[in-house]
Amino acid sequence: MVDLAQNLKPISYVKAHTTEIIKYVEDSKSPVVVTKNGEAKAVIIDINSYQKTINAINLAKLLSFGEKDIRNEKTITHENAKKIFEKTLSRKK
Repeated sequence: MVDLAQNLKPISYVKAHTTEIIKYVEDSKSPVVVTKNGEAKAVIIDINSYQKTINAINLAKLLSFGEKDIRNEKTITHENAKKIFEKTLSRKK
């Protein structure tokens, strides 16, 4: 688990050491929390971590749609899904 409190940096430090901060997040894969007047205002993370976060959020959204369908009993059996899938594929040939 990431301890965000370890990597708190005031905005003045980030302005003066931007290149070092970018290298740090790239190498360590640890985020840096930027503070202004002692309050957390932003987070700097490496691009791969950001992409993984976006992917995880999107997956969670898709799963929530499925869970909603299950709760609302809007599901079909595996056999029916297979028939629909096969029918759709046969139309595309």
